[in-house]
Amino acid sequence: MDERQALAAFAALGQEHRLRVVRALVIAGPAGLAAGALAAAVGIASTNLSFHLKELAHAGLITSRREGKSVIYSAAYAGLSALIAFLMRDCCQGRPEVCETALAALSPCGGPAGDPAHA
Repeated sequence: MDERQALAAFAALGQEHRLRVVRALVIAGPAGLAAGALAAAVGIASTNLSFHLKELAHAGLITSRREGKSVIYSAAYAGLSALIAFLMRDCCQGRPEVCETALAALSPCGGPAGDPAHA
């Protein structure tokens, strides 16, 4: 991820409904959520949701797929991981203890025994 992509991602996440959407989709996992369920989960009208979904998709933070008549939205784990990596890329500067808190916060969801869909 380059700086331009990171700025787009942060801009998309800098709005409360969009941040709630991403968090709901991360919680939902790779199965994702249909638009109606997602709108209910984050407490916004379906008519407003599409605008926010477009911004998040443009930033590479969510994906969508069609299942029958429904559109299912999922977190784009690769995009989210790239954003975290962008922030943490230069954190240690030869001092690994600087990153210990961040790595500890991520440890419950990753690692070799973790769910590969979240990696």
